[in-house]
Amino acid sequence: MSTTSYVQRFLLEDLDIRGAIVKLDDVWQALLENRDYPAEVRDLLGAMSAVACVIGGNLKQSGRLTIQLQGHGPVSLLVVDVTEALNLRGYAKASDAAAGKTGVIDLIGDGQLLLTLDMPGLRHPYQSYVPLEGDSVASVFEHYLTQSEQQPAVLHTASSARAAACLFLQKLPDADKRDADGWERITHLASTVRSDELLELPPEDILTRLFHQETVRLLDAREVTHHWPKDHEKVRDMLRSLGRDELDAMIAEHEVILIHDDLSNHEYRFTAEDVAALFAERPTLH
Repeated sequence: MSTTSYVQRFLLEDLDIRGAIVKLDDVWQALLENRDYPAEVRDLLGAMSAVACVIGGNLKQSGRLTIQLQGHGPVSLLVVDVTEALNLRGYAKASDAAAGKTGVIDLIGDGQLLLTLDMPGLRHPYQSYVPLEGDSVASVFEHYLTQSEQQPAVLHTASSARAAACLFLQKLPDADKRDADGWERITHLASTVRSDELLELPPEDILTRLFHQETVRLLDAREVTHHWPKDHEKVRDMLRSLGRDELDAMIAEHEVILIHDDLSNHEYRFTAEDVAALFAERPTLH
């Protein structure tokens, strides 16, 4: 594909095993822009972003998937949000103490993982709490997918300052009938994939190296994007809801009002003149 961020799905036809390779390049660069994460936090966010694209790409319903990781460790909050069109955004809130720590438990502490699926027509979003079983994003979601879909799943993730990636495999119901040893063989081969291969090689090369003796059918790849333009009117409405007195007090103390949309990575700046304009009488149509 011409894009550098995508979900490439595939099928091991003779084995009844499905999979996907996620590559995030330009999208990952956009998510990291103007953010100064320690490498450990960056890589945790990268793994979560890639896994979110795997799950989002497999959704049978339209909607928006949000994965939220909260805890009392150096990373107090990590959020990744992906739409049915694979439009991705995310951020992490972390302290300097995160530097040098590795693994979900050390970074998050006693935390919880919440998956929210907001679908059209639902009065309330569907929510699922995921136990933090495992010390990596991959192992946590292997457990979740295996339990929720009643089919074993394997994930391998990689992340750097330049890219984030994931290899996903899932055993389908008829796999043992096709080949009793197939799943064990394929997962063993998958475990040999290196992080640099996931980050740098195209999917065709990765699949050829791992499964050159198998029949691999590539399905349609789907582009991942990061397109979240500023929503000035939404922010103006939020400020109006605070009231003029509150905003004037903020201006008096700080001279300007700065609002940062962490998830979409935008900053909004309002001066005293901007605040006055918010409450200026709007013209009425006759």
